[in-house]
Amino acid sequence: MKPNYAIIPLVTVLTAVLGSRFTSSGLGSWYSTINLPSWTPPGGVIGLVWTTIFTLTAISALILWNTPSARLKLPTFAAVFLLNAALNVFWSYLFFSRHQIGAAVWEAIVLDLTVIVLIVLAWPISRLAAALLVPYAAWVAFASYLTYSVWKLNP
Repeated sequence: MKPNYAIIPLVTVLTAVLGSRFTSSGLGSWYSTINLPSWTPPGGVIGLVWTTIFTLTAISALILWNTPSARLKLPTFAAVFLLNAALNVFWSYLFFSRHQIGAAVWEAIVLDLTVIVLIVLAWPISRLAAALLVPYAAWVAFASYLTYSVWKLNP
């Protein structure tokens, strides 16, 4: 078995677990007290969406890593994927642990930009790998707007 079949899922799970820990730290004592837009999805839906996104992202990374024509770009892909993972966790830290909603808005925008960069980098190598990232970009755009709306409701 190639090491990437263990490394990529491990990084994905680590990202999900760290983000979840930061999220859990603020859910009960803080999140339940702030104003949310009426269209905020329930927590179960958010969890399901993130599980799907993490799965699609890991598959996309595996496709790219195992495509021979991507070999020269692997350091760039790896750097952007790792930056994206760090930003994903950092949003949860800013929003749920630090309660810095305004900073989380800007961070979410940067997070979405990294997803778009991944799509652009992947497209010439594997359209499937790029397409698997589109739901991630769409969800983070939605989450950015949701975060902005929460910020406006809680000045």
